[in-house]
Amino acid sequence: MAAINPGNWTLQEKIGQLIVVRASGFLFDHQIRYPAWEAPNQTLQTWLTNLNLGGVILLGGSGAELALRTAQLQSWASTPLLLAADIEEGVGQRFSGATWFPPPMTLGSIAEQNLDLAKQYAKQMGEVIAQEALAVGLNWILAPIADVNNNPNNPVINVRAFGETPEIVGTLVREFITGTQQFPVLNSAKHFPGHGDTSTDSHLHLPVIPHTIKRLETVEIPPFQQAIAQGVDSVMTAHILVPAWDDSNPATLSPAILTGQLRQKLGFEGIIVTDALIMGGITEIASPGEVAIRALEAGVDILLMPPNPVPVITAIAEAVESGRLTEERIEQSLQRVLTAKEKLAPAPDPNNFTINLQTGPGRKLVDQILTAALQSGGDLPIANLGDQPGKNLVIVDDLLTADFLDRACPALTLPVKGGYTVKILTPELLEHYPLGQNPFLLQVFIRGNPFRGTAGLTSATQALYRQCLTHPSLQGLIVYGSPYVLDWFQTQMAELCPHLPWAFSHGQMPQAQAIAIVQLFGWQDLSSQSVQDRVFTT
Repeated sequence: MAAINPGNWTLQEKIGQLIVVRASGFLFDHQIRYPAWEAPNQTLQTWLTNLNLGGVILLGGSGAELALRTAQLQSWASTPLLLAADIEEGVGQRFSGATWFPPPMTLGSIAEQNLDLAKQYAKQMGEVIAQEALAVGLNWILAPIADVNNNPNNPVINVRAFGETPEIVGTLVREFITGTQQFPVLNSAKHFPGHGDTSTDSHLHLPVIPHTIKRLETVEIPPFQQAIAQGVDSVMTAHILVPAWDDSNPATLSPAILTGQLRQKLGFEGIIVTDALIMGGITEIASPGEVAIRALEAGVDILLMPPNPVPVITAIAEAVESGRLTEERIEQSLQRVLTAKEKLAPAPDPNNFTINLQTGPGRKLVDQILTAALQSGGDLPIANLGDQPGKNLVIVDDLLTADFLDRACPALTLPVKGGYTVKILTPELLEHYPLGQNPFLLQVFIRGNPFRGTAGLTSATQALYRQCLTHPSLQGLIVYGSPYVLDWFQTQMAELCPHLPWAFSHGQMPQAQAIAIVQLFGWQDLSSQSVQDRVFTT
């Protein structure tokens, strides 16, 4: 991307470059899924044309549609945009059709057995995500997560982290960044100074990290040091309170943490970006304008997802005019943003993909990672029922957000070959579902996710699953998502049903389903082609 000359910009236009707003990845207003956060096209176009905004963070739509959407957004902007997405698990995590990787903790589990293989996969994962991001017009990968998830009850980081130790997390973070650096995109280590040991979701409320400085410097900080040493482009803040460094301000608003620790002590010179400013952990603190001013005072360069950029720009400009902020402070952040933009490639032709999302290396790599991390046990394989009717009970937290399920996905279609017809339930529905005497298969999809509020099983769901495990008609179990939930099931199975056939996959996407089910039924080898043949001939 060519150098940008801000010489004639007004103060407001300079401030605009420090703001990244949220938008739908869908092309049309009637497709907007989160109207509280995603402006309609007319408003969005006005913002991009008149406010000189720095960028847009996107969610929703297909990979192919996103290529058109990103080109549209760039055409509306007066200055080339940063186009970002939270694609920790691949472009396909957010935009269907592209490659969807299992959560990063999958690589952490591989690292415990074979660190070199995990490093190879982390680097290749970074490469694939960067290539596919460029193909659809994205240029800022809001990954990798550098948090150390040493709290199994963490509701928001959980399997999104590479692991539970700073050594594994730091190593894989560095390899992921290395993979992305082969391409003209930006990356981002998050969430500084470490969101791994919380039991509160910062999307909902402000968590507290109560640890000593010594503990922070030996557990939470090392992966960020690794990321900085590797030349990470940006670091995202965490909406968390860390009293050892600042007992008054969350990290996002803390000069002691962002300037004192990140800039001065760790020597980070790139972009500091806030986590989303619509999250409960920060909106509880002050008004959007005041939050933005305090973030800039703390050392932030980019304000991510303020509810509305107009009053935020006005508030910051007034703070400059009153002397609370200086124009030099705005210029510092502006220069970091413009320097980062110079690294980026020109926007791609939306009709000329630089990589084919279907036949590129991504899907094969996903199969390799899933297969290497797959766990199973009990008296495999599960019994084939023949003509005897059985039920395939698929349990999800929320039917409306289960985007890993559709009518053709392997979790629903493959068990039919073994004699099991599907029934999709939530835990609340399972409580009232009559298990009866017919054989049944239990598939449980559960993992920590933003806004979920909890990471694992409640006491009520534990009681339900214990009933299932003691039922004589249960034929097999598959758990998708959280290894912490698997730990609970393994403890119960050891006591109640030690011979029960079971399988576990960190991934929940269709590829993960196919590999786990083939393993459970023992149909054939786990090669990529055999799994895909099994899916597409169902």
